[in-house]
Amino acid sequence: MLKKPAQTAVPLNLLLQDRWSPRSFQQKPVSRTDLTAILEAARWAPSCNNGQPWRFIVATSDDAAGYEAALQGFNERNQRWAKTAPVLVFTCARKTFEANGNPNGYAGYDTGAAAAMLTVEAEARGLRVHQAAGIEKDKIRATYGVPEEFDVISGLTIGYQGDPDALPEDLSGREKEPRARKPLSEIAFAGKFGAPAKLG
Repeated sequence: MLKKPAQTAVPLNLLLQDRWSPRSFQQKPVSRTDLTAILEAARWAPSCNNGQPWRFIVATSDDAAGYEAALQGFNERNQRWAKTAPVLVFTCARKTFEANGNPNGYAGYDTGAAAAMLTVEAEARGLRVHQAAGIEKDKIRATYGVPEEFDVISGLTIGYQGDPDALPEDLSGREKEPRARKPLSEIAFAGKFGAPAKLG
């Protein structure tokens, strides 16, 4: 299995340090127990006013018709690799608070937090998650009857990491590239925006 640990300023929990987003997955199915657990982790994410705006549309490879419908929700470029994952998920976010109908400006943020919790639980269970922005939002909305009060946010693929050499050549090369992030000095500020925080 290809490992790409993050090069961090200080050691992190290995679930975070070793997490990355492969495009190649084994066809091994994800158990119902594991799938339930990772969705349960998302359910317990924090949210503004406990609004819990997230919703998840889930398709698994043991339902061929449902899986094919979900696969069509990814754009053509992403379908090339998404089709190897045994679980496909779309995230949606309610744009208003259910309690009072007021706009929820934090719905996307909260849904992202839920997806992050899902990802960490998946890692703890030996699974990988790839978050995808390359989805067909209108098609997803039509296929699943997503109400207008929800935004379609993202796609997720979930499964056991596969062999990068099984991917098309251009994707296989990208799979093997080292991971990179901006340094903390470019993202963590103090005193004023753009002034690096003094960290250890």
